[in-house]
Amino acid sequence: MKCPSCHEGDFFVNPNAYNLKQVADMHDRCPKCNQSYQPEPNFYQGAMYVSYVFTVGIFMLVVGFCQLVLDMELWPTVGTLAVVLVIGKPYLFRLSRITWLNVFVKYKKN
Repeated sequence: MKCPSCHEGDFFVNPNAYNLKQVADMHDRCPKCNQSYQPEPNFYQGAMYVSYVFTVGIFMLVVGFCQLVLDMELWPTVGTLAVVLVIGKPYLFRLSRITWLNVFVKYKKN
């Protein structure tokens, strides 16, 4: 969760993704290299698509593991999936935002 440009500055104000009051609080610019974290208005709407891809991947892994390895029934699998997604959602939210910004901002060595 570091700046995509310098890989040093923090992206989020609070590094703890599970502090739910500050889960979406980001710096406006990188404290180290001054890279803008808000390239344009509503930039992070695209991060919803990234979050969707991550969620589908987790869905397939959890359902596959529960069904194929643990041989669980349908409803315990759905319950396990719900718990995993609810617990992981704050981290996935942040991960999708930083991934989306990394698509558009390239790493600069200096």
